[in-house]
Amino acid sequence: MKHDHGCDMRGMLSFQVLWLLSKKEMNGEQLAGEIGKRRGEKPKAGTIYPALKDMKSKGLIKGDKRGKIIVYSLTPEGKKAVMRAKEYFCRAFGDILKERSSLRS
Repeated sequence: MKHDHGCDMRGMLSFQVLWLLSKKEMNGEQLAGEIGKRRGEKPKAGTIYPALKDMKSKGLIKGDKRGKIIVYSLTPEGKKAVMRAKEYFCRAFGDILKERSSLRS
């Protein structure tokens, strides 16, 4: 099911991956599933795996092979990056989230 949000949300993928991995280790399929629950559309393998490869090359995440599955987790640098990203997200989008909350009241 394709959702048209009126803007391109693909730039949020790295932030979502880092945030999810700050909660627990996950493999690529689990990450895609969790992101799909939030977005309403699961990212394709051609989207999620290149993003994971890029974050791994930047030293933000590491992958541990467990059988045929690679389980990803944050590196110390990734933990710092997710904290900085959360601070930025709150500065950039906090007022939007507050507005959304007040619409529900």
